[in-house]
Amino acid sequence: MRELKEEMSTPRIDKPIVVSDRNFDQTTKSYPLLVVDCWAAWCAPCRAIAPIVDELAKEYSGKVVFGKLNVDENPETTQRFGVMAIPTLLVMKDGQEVDRVVGVIPKNRIEAKVNAYA
Repeated sequence: MRELKEEMSTPRIDKPIVVSDRNFDQTTKSYPLLVVDCWAAWCAPCRAIAPIVDELAKEYSGKVVFGKLNVDENPETTQRFGVMAIPTLLVMKDGQEVDRVVGVIPKNRIEAKVNAYA
């Protein structure tokens, strides 16, 4: 039982990791709680929320892993999850989507979503 618990613990990752069509399923299964920022380089609101995601990745290191999925480069995952507007934050718990945030919202509202599942 101890080995399983250690295996499912959250590593101390203090910056968003790159998530792609190729690694999405494995990544979501590797971390008990993962927040995926769906974004694009041309998207001004995505650039506005990026520093908040970076801050949260530092502050929640060891509890929650944050990732970034470029929607232009990863159309399969974008379509699979019905991402119609960006930025969209997908809250993934144990490999399943449990919540999402669409648009730019204040840091404290994102934290409230994350804390509901942490």
